[in-house]
Amino acid sequence: MTRTAIVRLGALGAALVTLAAASLPRGTRRPQVGATNIGGTVTGAHGPEAGVWVIAETSELPTKFVRIVVTDDQGRYLIPDLPKATYDVWVRGYGLVDSPKSKSTAGKTLDLKAVPAPDARAAAAYYPAGYWLSMLRVPEKNEFPGTGLGGNGISPTIKSQDDWIRSIKSGGCTACHQLGTRGTRIVPDDYRKLGSSVAAWERRVQSGQAGPQMLSLIDNLGHTRALQLFADWTDRIAAGELPATAPRRPQGIERDVVITEWDWADPKTYLHDLVSTDRRDPTLNPNGLIYGSTELSSDYLPVLDPVHNTISRVPLTVRDPATPVAAGPHRGR
Repeated sequence: MTRTAIVRLGALGAALVTLAAASLPRGTRRPQVGATNIGGTVTGAHGPEAGVWVIAETSELPTKFVRIVVTDDQGRYLIPDLPKATYDVWVRGYGLVDSPKSKSTAGKTLDLKAVPAPDARAAAAYYPAGYWLSMLRVPEKNEFPGTGLGGNGISPTIKSQDDWIRSIKSGGCTACHQLGTRGTRIVPDDYRKLGSSVAAWERRVQSGQAGPQMLSLIDNLGHTRALQLFADWTDRIAAGELPATAPRRPQGIERDVVITEWDWADPKTYLHDLVSTDRRDPTLNPNGLIYGSTELSSDYLPVLDPVHNTISRVPLTVRDPATPVAAGPHRGR
C-alpha cells in the first residue's frame, strides 16, 4: 500500500511525497525502460554511483511536477509512471554537486554523469537540515533551571537541558519549520543591517503572519539567551564552519522510494497542513483530492488533484471582514 507524507517547499506551498517500491530487476545490466518511464545508469569518476537521487522536473503540466528516485548498487535508476511532458533530469547526492540538467521524455534511456563536489563546503550545501542544526550550541546542564533576565538569560520555566532541546526540536518553531535549511541558517542581508546578529534574529522571528507566536516561543526558552545562541549559530556558519560529520547515502530499502512533488497554493501563501484521507481508515479516498490549509495567509482552501496534476480553490468567507489581526503579547526579554 502506498504511504504519504509532507515536504515543505517554502512560500510556494507544499509537496506530497509518495513512498512506493521502485525496485529494478536484479542481476540485469540496464533497467528495462517502459513507455512511461525514464531510466538509465549514473556513473562517476570511479564507476557506478550508488545511493544518489535522480530528479525529473517539468513545468509543462498544470502544476510544477517533480519525481525523484534513488540509484541501486549498480548506479541504475528508473523513474516510473511519468505524465507526458519534457523533463529536466539531473543527479544529486552526498559528496556531489548537482549535475547539468539533461532533457528527456518518457520512454527514453538516459545515462547520467555525477559531478563530485569540489570541496567540503560545496558538499555540505546538500546535507540534511538536521546536520546544520546540530551545530547549534546548547546551554550546559548545570545552567538549568534557567535564572531569567537577571541571570543566565534562560527562562526559569525550562527546568533541564533535555527540556531546552525538546523545545527547540519539537516543542516550538520546529513543529512547523525545519531549522537548518538554507533559509534558516543564512540570515538575510536586510536583517543584518540592523547592526547585530542578535537584532537580526529578533527581527526575523517576528516576520510573517505567525510572527507574534514565534517570538512567544523564543520567550518561552528565554529571550536573551535563545537569540544569542541562534545568532552565534548563524555567525559561525557564515564564517565557514561546517557540520562535524557527513551523512551516508541511502542504503537498502531506503533506495526503494519514489518521491513525487507538486507546487501548489501561490507565492504569497504558505501551506501549513493538508489532508487526503481519514487516519482511522487510510484506504479512504485513494488517489483522491488533497485539501490544504493555508494558516493565517489566505482566504481560500487549495486543492490538489494528484492524478491529473491540477490545482483548484475553494473560496472561504469570514463572519466579520473587519476582524483585527491577532497579535500575541510580548513577554519581555
